[in-house]
Amino acid sequence: MQNSSSVTVFTLQGLNETASNEYTFFVFTFLAYLLICLFNVTLIITIIIEKTLHEPMYIFLCNLCVNGLYGTAGLYPKLLSDFLSDSHVISYAGCVIQAYVIYNSLMCEFTILTLMAYDRYVAICKPLQYHSIMTSLTITKFLLISWILPFCESTIGILLSIRLPLCGSHIDKLYCDNWSIVKLSCVDNILNNIYGYIVLLIHVCQALLIVYSYFHIVRACVKSSEEISKFMQTCLPHLISLMSFTISILFDVLYSRYGSRNIPQAVRNFLAVEFLVIPPLLNPLIYGLKLSQIRRRVMRVFCRKVHILK
Repeated sequence: MQNSSSVTVFTLQGLNETASNEYTFFVFTFLAYLLICLFNVTLIITIIIEKTLHEPMYIFLCNLCVNGLYGTAGLYPKLLSDFLSDSHVISYAGCVIQAYVIYNSLMCEFTILTLMAYDRYVAICKPLQYHSIMTSLTITKFLLISWILPFCESTIGILLSIRLPLCGSHIDKLYCDNWSIVKLSCVDNILNNIYGYIVLLIHVCQALLIVYSYFHIVRACVKSSEEISKFMQTCLPHLISLMSFTISILFDVLYSRYGSRNIPQAVRNFLAVEFLVIPPLLNPLIYGLKLSQIRRRVMRVFCRKVHILK
């Protein structure tokens, strides 16, 4: 029987059936990561350098893009190296770090989306009080919450996982995550399950806050065509981001806990990485295309750079 003191490396079995097409997968994965970095960095730089975008909605959006880069950095570099390697292994420390980064990014993304929903609620339902409610101090507090709360959740979750003695070293995914480590435990992991339900309760409360916000937003918007236009302009991108993230996470959670090994490996791999592909790629695109202020600023920055190069 092995335990965590003797397990020094984990074997990632998600790439076992891709050996014949590993270079093709490498190219597509590299292009996806390149686009994610390009789109998110462009949006971050645009929001930072354009003072007219220093408003709560855009500040939260900037943090959403930063978190997207942070989360994907936990997956793509290791995944790309695995495509070019014959052995798909990761050290125990590397596995824990990767699991922490991905877990932390997920919690942070949902918290930021919750704060963005509240911001839209105040902007549409309480427009005259918006600037008195969304002050610089309030925004700072919200940003601290969006990073510190997920940090605490992730740290406690990882500490509860690494204390477990392990009876295996094979992870049936493309990467390490917290649940994959827990499943290798030799002992009862009831404490991890209890903590998992506590974290779930916290994020259910966040989900209820989002539902509450949009209930009042929709009720306010149906009163006038002007409010409907404002909803379509600023709230629709947020709803698309929220739905793509929620669906992606739902697939991953259901697969991790209840997935069958009879499902083809390619499908399992897609379900496992969907939340680290679609939301980071989709978020900057829909906001950049839908929000006219960002679209104009991006074009201005791009034209300025082209003029400098000439």
